[in-house]
Amino acid sequence: NLVRSHACGIGGIMDPDIVLMMMTIRANSLAKGVSGIRPSVVDTLLGMVNSRIAPSIPRIGSLGASGDLAPLSHMAMGMMGEGECLVQVAGKWVSKDSRTALEEAGLKPVKLQAKEGLSLINGTSQMCAYLTQTVLNMEILCLAADASIACSVEAIRGSHKPFDRRVHDSRPQVGQSISAARISAFLSQSNIEISHENCERVQDAYSFRCAPQVHGPVVDLIRETRRVLEIEINSATDNPLVFVEDNGASIISGGNFHGQNLALASDSIAVACHELASISERRINQILDPNWSGQKAFLAGNEGLESGLMIVQYVAAAIISELHILSSPATISNVPVSMGKEDHVSMGATGAHRSLQSSILLSQVLANEFICSTEAIEAIEESPGIGVAKLVSWVRSHVERLDGDRSMTSECEQLSESILDGGLTEIFG
Repeated sequence: NLVRSHACGIGGIMDPDIVLMMMTIRANSLAKGVSGIRPSVVDTLLGMVNSRIAPSIPRIGSLGASGDLAPLSHMAMGMMGEGECLVQVAGKWVSKDSRTALEEAGLKPVKLQAKEGLSLINGTSQMCAYLTQTVLNMEILCLAADASIACSVEAIRGSHKPFDRRVHDSRPQVGQSISAARISAFLSQSNIEISHENCERVQDAYSFRCAPQVHGPVVDLIRETRRVLEIEINSATDNPLVFVEDNGASIISGGNFHGQNLALASDSIAVACHELASISERRINQILDPNWSGQKAFLAGNEGLESGLMIVQYVAAAIISELHILSSPATISNVPVSMGKEDHVSMGATGAHRSLQSSILLSQVLANEFICSTEAIEAIEESPGIGVAKLVSWVRSHVERLDGDRSMTSECEQLSESILDGGLTEIFG
């Protein structure tokens, strides 16, 4: 009854891969051995994961405290052989009745005993799943942001001096130093920099010169979020907890289900996505501006008759607006429930899902910057840094050179997807 009454989520169905991640995290939490649940129930949960059976779970319903009750209840219903599941067959997700899916995988529906329903549905597993994918995305995107600024520096024949190690050793913030070192490595052995030696330009704009100071704090944030998350996914987060000792057992009610730590991290990541995208869009603007790049406006081949990459910047600017809205904190929208007993909730599930969407939008802005910088670099006679040269080749494997106005939607999206799929990181081994 507990599981069925709590399985009342709404909204779009969760991505089945995220569901499988959530199930794995839940199983790992239960394996701590203090949740009062039989190993056979955990075995069923893992059996479903290994058989690629993901219960169909409406995304909306968790308040990020008392655990992710609604989504995890839908998960538990699937384990009971009730409701629908998505099963991966020959690489495609197929909808099946849960009982049928379990039978075809050689699994038996669970018959829950005392405490086991609560053990399954009371925990931070949905929040953890969304935030885990977000952190994985952001680790790639932090590198991509450093790569994109390096390409853009070359595109405007910018100075490499702001990335000098001595500057950052003078303010030894870890993330800032990592960002500056990566940018310098991408720019290494640049002939474009040599041509800049007698340039009259004293300082580049902040979006170039201060990139390590903007990107670096995001690196620090993601490192800290990973630390918090690694503890969380290896913790018992349900309630009450059962402690068996030599002199008997203790059942203690606590609050490990409260996801405030995850919620605050997700809010910070959403703001970070906005900032990385905002500074990226400003660099796009300068690449397309003849006053900075020294090239034709919008990199159009035929000025006045063609638009070039003008609308690529427009799209980046529109994404900034989306990210601005998404950066509003989820944690400040506390709504007391359960007759006032659950009087403070984190809204961490909402926040974590939002941050995942923010990271995906960020990847598109960075992809658009890569497209613009690549087009500009190829119009420069001197060769770019060795890292930048590799990045240009990678971009060209997804986006053809601009030889006239054309729709860029599919190419922009393909490059964004390649960033998140690890295509950029693969070229550097």
